[in-house]
Amino acid sequence: MLVLGLESSCDETAAAVVEDGCRALSDVVASQVDVHARFGGVVPELASRRHIANVVPVVDAALADAGVSLDDIDGIAVTRGPGLVGALLVALQTAKAMAYARGLPLVGVHHLEGHLTAIDLEPPPHPPFPHLALLVSGGHTSIIRVDGRGALVELGATRDDAAGEAFDKVAKMLGLGYPGGVQIDRLARGGDPTGVPMPRLMAKAETGYDFSFSGVKTAVLNWLRDHGVPSGQALADLCASFQATVVEVLVRKTRQAVADTGLTAVQLAGGVAANSALRAALRAAGAEDGFDVFIPSPGRCTDNAAMIAAAGYHKLVAGERAPLDLNATASLRLPAP
Repeated sequence: MLVLGLESSCDETAAAVVEDGCRALSDVVASQVDVHARFGGVVPELASRRHIANVVPVVDAALADAGVSLDDIDGIAVTRGPGLVGALLVALQTAKAMAYARGLPLVGVHHLEGHLTAIDLEPPPHPPFPHLALLVSGGHTSIIRVDGRGALVELGATRDDAAGEAFDKVAKMLGLGYPGGVQIDRLARGGDPTGVPMPRLMAKAETGYDFSFSGVKTAVLNWLRDHGVPSGQALADLCASFQATVVEVLVRKTRQAVADTGLTAVQLAGGVAANSALRAALRAAGAEDGFDVFIPSPGRCTDNAAMIAAAGYHKLVAGERAPLDLNATASLRLPAP
């Protein structure tokens, strides 16, 4: 089965063709980094306008790269939420128009379910069901129990900024540009993670599996007020200290969830899953505690349409169909088991 996937939940316009939910024949992404970099973050209105300009060329490119036409497509999957509602509507309306014109079955996909299905596009082995997932991105940070296809239980989530958002905001304070997470990761490799004192995040037992990154963000802001924006080794030390604090709480909470649930497999997903320190720390924790760790390649961690098509494939095979009045939902909740 060939599924055409579309994604426009934030600032990436993406389309892909995936065969049988596991083989990406094409995966085209039009980035908007150049549009939003001057503002230090995504401007929703500009994102929506750029999606409108990009969506048809991106779909055409995905079909061409896969060596197929719309006549060969068996179904269409599109992100329906969560995300920026104006951005979401671009891919959603495009997908509905194509489904109507071609008489193709359509399914809407939760963006986070797409991230959790990206691992299927990697070579085996894949995480067994049930397993835990640490999903870390610019908009979401959650620990999720994955009981099966579309059967997801959120055990904990961030109470304020997502981890990726904290990375970008700290990078903006440091004048590193947007997106800043990659720059912090690069600088941190040459820094001392104990060089700048940072708070231990969400240490109290009553916080469960929830996260909060406002405290470490404030700690960086206060340090900058006292010392100014550093350069050279001091900048590397600050980046390393901030990053180590975020990674520590992500891994600590995941280890606790593994111990409490008795599950023996964890997958890491979302844009921040590309962070080298987080990947290494979770693998080290798995080796120490005895749980298996599954992490997509960095290119599969960021927003893409192949993951949406892969998730959509399982919905189509199960007989799920979305009506043509399907709407975008900016704050769409995770599907329940």
